[in-house]
Amino acid sequence: MSVHDELTSVQRCLDDLYRSVGRLEQQLGGGGLEIRRVRTDADHLRESVSLLRKAADASRAAPRVELVTISDAPYDSSLWTDSDDEGLGARDRHAP
Repeated sequence: MSVHDELTSVQRCLDDLYRSVGRLEQQLGGGGLEIRRVRTDADHLRESVSLLRKAADASRAAPRVELVTISDAPYDSSLWTDSDDEGLGARDRHAP
């Protein structure tokens, strides 16, 4: 299954959960701390799945990074004429 299909399946399950919590709330009354916590948890799950869906859509729509090919040809040695050798210092001076 693709990510989109999985998220749609999770969303359907959460919709069923939300309806079931609503029926329980009608039967037990909405004033109890426990039912309010279950309702809040169900709301958080819905928000989390919504964020996951947005993240999945954004990653799918993200542009692909173009690779840069680096030539195997040697560099022009004039690029390094006045550079220091790492750890050794300049060519015309002695190392410490």
